Amino acid sequence: MSTVTTRKPAAPARSGSSAKVGSITRPRYGIHLFLIIMSILWLIPLAWAIFTALRPKADTDKYGYFNFSGAFNFDNFITAWNQGGFATLFTNSAILVVPTVVLTLLFASMMAFAVSRFSWKFNITLLIMFTAGNLLPPQVLAAPLFEMFKHFELPYSISDSGNLLNTYFAVIAVNTAFQVGFCTFVLSNYMKALPADLTEAAFVDGAGVWRQYWSIIMPLTRPALAALGTLEVIFIYNDYFWPLLFIQSGNKLPVTTGLNNLQGQFLSNYNLLAAGAIITVIPTLIIYLALQRQFVAGLTLGASKG
Repeated sequence: MSTVTTRKPAAPARSGSSAKVGSITRPRYGIHLFLIIMSILWLIPLAWAIFTALRPKADTDKYGYFNFSGAFNFDNFITAWNQGGFATLFTNSAILVVPTVVLTLLFASMMAFAVSRFSWKFNITLLIMFTAGNLLPPQVLAAPLFEMFKHFELPYSISDSGNLLNTYFAVIAVNTAFQVGFCTFVLSNYMKALPADLTEAAFVDGAGVWRQYWSIIMPLTRPALAALGTLEVIFIYNDYFWPLLFIQSGNKLPVTTGLNNLQGQFLSNYNLLAAGAIITVIPTLIIYLALQRQFVAGLTLGASKG
């Protein structure tokens, strides 16, 4: 006798199931349109600055800002570079940015390692204190810091003012202090996601705390450090307030204050100012393009976990 096999009807898909048979992905025109509009709005000021910087002031005065007539050249960039002293200003910015970023990432990684890899009495309290420090506007502490630095005596061989004012140390110290909290918060969350077996196995093998931190955890946090490093370079490079407050000598000011050298006493050449502004943007653009892959990788860590 032949056996007849009947198939059971397939169970209907659950309403909460993510898999849908025969589903068609609809193009998201609304999101794409929104992103295109926002991109255009962001690019318009940059494009207008480039357009203004390439025009001589005489042609702008003759034809107006909203006219394409006249010549286009790089004379404004050459004049801005020479008149603004950007070679010295870029050097000053490097002196401020490089030590600040290195110290910030070093101190933040140490603190993040302590509060994320060890359970002790004050780890949560310290993390909350570092995070809460970012809620305080830095400008509120401008007057107390200025007075404190003014009374902090230094040898004249180190400081020509005899204190911390008019030195790079003041700006580096303040920027490092205000940026450590944010970096500690980001790095601690990333380090908590690393398996605890790594440090436990290293401890069993005889590795001390410093060896665990430097040889095991730090190599694994390179994507996060690269992303934070890119952000910190941009933040500190664009800082205008603290250098202007603590540094009085014009030959020590960073590039963000260089645009003041391009302003006249009674008249402002906006074509020259636009060229100077574009010159100041070039270093951060180069750094972002060079570290773009590490920056994106650091921001998307953990996005595919599920």
